[in-house]
Amino acid sequence: MSFDLVGRRALVTGASRGIGRSIAEAYAAAGADVALMARDESKLREVADAVEALGRRAVVLPCDVLDPVAVRAQVDVAVSELGGLDVLVNNAGGNSFSIPFATMRFSGWEKTLRLNLDSVVHVTQAAAEALMASGSASVINMSSVAGITAVPLMSHYGAAKAALISLTKSLAVEWAWTGARVNSLLPGWIETDLTEFIRNDEGMESGLISRVPMQRWGLAHEIAEPAVFLASSASSFMTGQVLVVDGGLTVMA
Repeated sequence: MSFDLVGRRALVTGASRGIGRSIAEAYAAAGADVALMARDESKLREVADAVEALGRRAVVLPCDVLDPVAVRAQVDVAVSELGGLDVLVNNAGGNSFSIPFATMRFSGWEKTLRLNLDSVVHVTQAAAEALMASGSASVINMSSVAGITAVPLMSHYGAAKAALISLTKSLAVEWAWTGARVNSLLPGWIETDLTEFIRNDEGMESGLISRVPMQRWGLAHEIAEPAVFLASSASSFMTGQVLVVDGGLTVMA
């Protein structure tokens, strides 16, 4: 088995921080050149410096993944600069609030679905031609354990992540003939700035972590390493699958 990514060209969305940054740096360490997409150009430059310090090429793509025109333009830049595209990690997403479903404003529901689902559609459609031309592409859609378990007060987020799993499976079948693989990676509760609002709420945090057999938050690098596996030839016969990395949370459901 080979877990190296030498010669592979990857695009990571949400690459300026947290899990996205960790994945980008792990890919570079494994030998890949990496295109980095997020809104914050200055933070992307920091990640690019880290990628280049590992001896790999970095392409900075400041972009709002909710803008399909900007996404297509920046994906074209990535393909041109890297000479093609072999790996796509749809990592951009997240959730910043919890609320009972009955009192949720539809604007909040819509915003969450757009960020976690529509953005994946924009990026994946823009990258589709280059990925299929690769002959051995790997698409990794970052879902969440919220997509396969109940998440009271975050039904909006769970619904978006469940939809992403369904999209993953359908696309895996549609694209299998091209040699492209499409899988979902499902983190449990990971310690990043995107989960800070939970960690700042003692009651919510204790309720969540009490359900995790390992009794702790996961770390970003613990998601990046499985992402290397999914991008590499070690997972060459794996498509349409859901890889859960959650400290045992979902086995307790």
